[in-house]
Amino acid sequence: MDTSAVSPPSTPGSGRDWSPRSWRDCPALQQPEWPDPVEHQRVLDELGTMPPLVFAGEARQLTDQLAAVARGEAFLLQAGDCAESFNTSADSIRDRLRVILQMAVVLTYYTGVPVVKVGRIAGQFAKPRSSETETIDGVELPSFRGHIINDIGFSREDRTPDPRRLLTAYNRAAATLNLLRAFTKGGFAALSKVHQWNREFVAASPAGRRYEDLADEIDRAVQFMEACGISSDTLSELRQVDFYTSHEALLLGYEEALTRQDSLTGDWYDCSAHMLWIGERTRQADGAHIEFLRGVQNPIGCKIGPTATAADLLAICRALDPDGRAGRLTFITRMGADRVIDLLPPLLSAVGDAGHQVVWACDPMHANTFTADNGRKTRHFDDVLAEVSGFFAAHRYVGTTPGGVHLELTGDDVTECLGGGAELAVDDLGDRYETMCDPRLNGSQSVDLAFRLAELFRDGTR
Repeated sequence: MDTSAVSPPSTPGSGRDWSPRSWRDCPALQQPEWPDPVEHQRVLDELGTMPPLVFAGEARQLTDQLAAVARGEAFLLQAGDCAESFNTSADSIRDRLRVILQMAVVLTYYTGVPVVKVGRIAGQFAKPRSSETETIDGVELPSFRGHIINDIGFSREDRTPDPRRLLTAYNRAAATLNLLRAFTKGGFAALSKVHQWNREFVAASPAGRRYEDLADEIDRAVQFMEACGISSDTLSELRQVDFYTSHEALLLGYEEALTRQDSLTGDWYDCSAHMLWIGERTRQADGAHIEFLRGVQNPIGCKIGPTATAADLLAICRALDPDGRAGRLTFITRMGADRVIDLLPPLLSAVGDAGHQVVWACDPMHANTFTADNGRKTRHFDDVLAEVSGFFAAHRYVGTTPGGVHLELTGDDVTECLGGGAELAVDDLGDRYETMCDPRLNGSQSVDLAFRLAELFRDGTR
């Protein structure tokens, strides 16, 4: 792959020429006001000389696996932190990966298909905000927009956008990717290990005991494979897993600087992550985010909220997936537990009737956020589960394929979301409320959700 970042010749697409810079001619929302544009450009130029974080072949491999999801031959598990911190420890990264692997084993067994594992990791450093500023005790300062832009501390210095943070984000992403590759290829992800972690969850968690029968079923399957001479010691496929990275492509200057032309195909790829997504606030068909991502060949996601119309989705399809290529586009729906069953079916029908083979994934987190009586922003486990259940019901009604889930979670023992097996209450939220932005499921709640999903799959096939 060519690792230079020089401007390419324009490529035709969606009725107008495209280049990594063409987004600059469109309205660009959610971009910070850099106090020193010259320094900002100097940093972008330096990023343009850096090696790619991921490679085109890896992104193509993920597209192929997502095509299988679109056909109902695989299931997507996309999960990770709300907003990554520059201060995240190696242990925290390991534990986040561990939870995703635990969930994947449960889901693989009960869906009967491979689980495509995509992390919100190694790049999820920027966050869109509903307000440009934040006021505390009468002091108004710029909103915290993620560690790639400014700091969470509440002072003028903390909240001033600093372009040098872009370089720190690149280096943190590179270090995280290095650690993930070591874990997923070095035996940490072996089936026997991951299943034992699930057995420990069943034994120790108040919720886990209800899953004793489900865990026993997986036990028997593992024992059967071992009896046949198939084990993680003898088969590399049971010792290693494919794990991909993703983040919201919010900060377009950063994404442009890490875009490279593949020397094998001549196509352009955003090499900051394997998969990029567009948020609910930046999905305008004539906006800069869609303009940028329509020209790169990575698999692309797009968040879809309760205000989205069929016309909106079809316009996005025409821009991002004009050829109707399976695996190219994932719609990540975030409707709310009480609205998904009514709002989703017309969208499923419209996109399907237009011939687009998209992946449909459910984000049951964002539309179920509320502020508790103690002032903490939170979500309730029951609402998360209810939206996933409604998502599956909507697909059954229309006759389409529920492709996966998109979750905000951590492996840390935080107290940010209510309910779950430990039955966290409002009074518990202050114990370990550590998120920099939105509340996340903790490790126990996440594995609990995987087993609940397993029950949904089992009940749906009876």
